[in-house]
Amino acid sequence: MLQLSYQSSQVAAVPSQRAAAREDQDGPWHADAVCRRDEAGLFFAPSKEPTAARLSREEAAKRVCARCPVLVQCREHALLQPEPYGVWGGLTAAERRVVLARRRRRDIEVKKAQSAA
Repeated sequence: MLQLSYQSSQVAAVPSQRAAAREDQDGPWHADAVCRRDEAGLFFAPSKEPTAARLSREEAAKRVCARCPVLVQCREHALLQPEPYGVWGGLTAAERRVVLARRRRRDIEVKKAQSAA
């Protein structure tokens, strides 16, 4: 198992439906996800987590994601759901919101260009 500075004794505040969805979803990519072998607490924030601890934990989760063979599929799943919590596909919830906002702006620009043509 990957040795990380993350404190594994912390308890993750994972909503029950999200935890169940993460582990029980059908689909071929889920079986190959590297995070299935790591503890969920690395990918989901404990309640009242200090900022420095959160940033450290998120970076550790992103390192796990970076070596995952299904990173792209996981990221797209999180963007399509959209997943409001945790690190998915190497992105935090805040980073996913930025990606989604950029996609919405791009889609609006494409529609404007199509209607102008």
